[in-house]
Amino acid sequence: MEQMIVETRYGRLRGGMKEGVFVWKGIPYAKAPVGERRFLPPEPPEAWDGVREATAFGPVVMQPSDPIFSGLLGRMSEPPSEDGLYLNVWSPAADGKKRPVLVWIHGGAFLFGSGSSPWYDGTAFAKHGDVVVVTINYRMNVFGFLHLGDSFGEAYAQAGNLGILDQVAALRWVKENIAAFGGDPDNVTIFGESAGAASVGVLLSLPEAKGLFRRAMLQSGSGSLLLRSPETAMAMTERILDKAGIRPGDRERLLSIPAEELLRAALSLGSGVMYGPVVDGRVLRRHPIEALRDGAASGIPILIGVTKDEYNLFTLTDPSWTKLGEKELLDRINREVGPVPEEAIRYYKETAEPSAPTWQTWLRIMTYRVFVEGMLRTADAQAAQGADVYMYRFDYETPVFGGQLKACHALELPFVFHNLHQPGVANFVGNRPEREAIANEMHYAWLSFARTGDPNGAHLPEAWPAYTSERKAAFVFSAASHVEDDPFGRERAAWQGR
Repeated sequence: MEQMIVETRYGRLRGGMKEGVFVWKGIPYAKAPVGERRFLPPEPPEAWDGVREATAFGPVVMQPSDPIFSGLLGRMSEPPSEDGLYLNVWSPAADGKKRPVLVWIHGGAFLFGSGSSPWYDGTAFAKHGDVVVVTINYRMNVFGFLHLGDSFGEAYAQAGNLGILDQVAALRWVKENIAAFGGDPDNVTIFGESAGAASVGVLLSLPEAKGLFRRAMLQSGSGSLLLRSPETAMAMTERILDKAGIRPGDRERLLSIPAEELLRAALSLGSGVMYGPVVDGRVLRRHPIEALRDGAASGIPILIGVTKDEYNLFTLTDPSWTKLGEKELLDRINREVGPVPEEAIRYYKETAEPSAPTWQTWLRIMTYRVFVEGMLRTADAQAAQGADVYMYRFDYETPVFGGQLKACHALELPFVFHNLHQPGVANFVGNRPEREAIANEMHYAWLSFARTGDPNGAHLPEAWPAYTSERKAAFVFSAASHVEDDPFGRERAAWQGR
């Protein structure tokens, strides 16, 4: 295997090669957040002497095993550990050339996931686009989003947003070191999906992240996804601490409880516990989308979109959705996302597919409230600031599981990364012949956007117009990809009571 040694500001790294692309794995971008550093903001890594081997992924951060999602969305073989703040780099060559840089922030509901998933392998991006790709780990669940300031004082005032601060630390590492890998530190695009896109939405609004990236892509998420108020976060923290036998202020127990025991205590509380960024007045001073409206990310082009049937994926983890009648579904939806206006109910009835089961008709409400609404608010905020905005919808429907998933959440991932060949992907996306063409369109659009801020080029069947306040255009990726003007217009109007 051909190898390449690079010199970073912390020491030398020896990487390997895959399919003509150099890869450096398991690079520490922060000190291990263990012992006295548990629940504290990240600190720069220690320097090392000699050459550090970077040919194997580092551990993934502490997380539960999720047999459905980890098996379906790319299984990781690395063991979980509190010492998990590592990143990985793919590059055509460490030759001093200033290539565009793509930094990927993975999803997983701020609960599980890793930059080492085979689905996020950056080889195709580096090979096809002459770019440098970085994937990162960051603290999640109780270790990344436990709001401790009210119970443990000033030292822990930022604990509810440690996962976001880890991402900022990783971006700072990229800024300082990526030139050694053949990347341009002044041409960085951040992109992510689901919780990763929520992270991108937060980073767009964060003063600490300013200057660390030039462009952003948000797939199925926005700064409002999984966002929590201090009150909600504190109530959750109290339940978790009580379950784990940690009294408020008992720092010794907080730092000494085994990581597995703390995670087990949190998981035992069930699906009612949600993790995500906290508007804590310290790290997040205000709602990210409100900050965008006031120009927090003015001048930063964004590419943003959703899949057509986002919420259908979650019927795999909670099949009870598929067994409820219309009244029970609407009652549950009202409890989960608030009251649904009569105009919206009328809209979904009028536009229901005649052959669709009842649950598919009404889960469109969840898709809108959880994913589409935040996308539209983010796009409107950036467009109003004069930034270039490009919107998409992913319509390819997977035939697996009897077709019940349709164009569901996370389905676009292997298309964007051009990783349709990775293990397990066919079990999720199926093997319809149009897959390769759609993957080419998306993959090269993402590359074009990372290079110039514009996704257009010969890879698309027609020009992708910008989304503006006047023309709310979206590019639809499907067997016959095309542009639609204001495809969410009627639905949005129904929710606004019009």
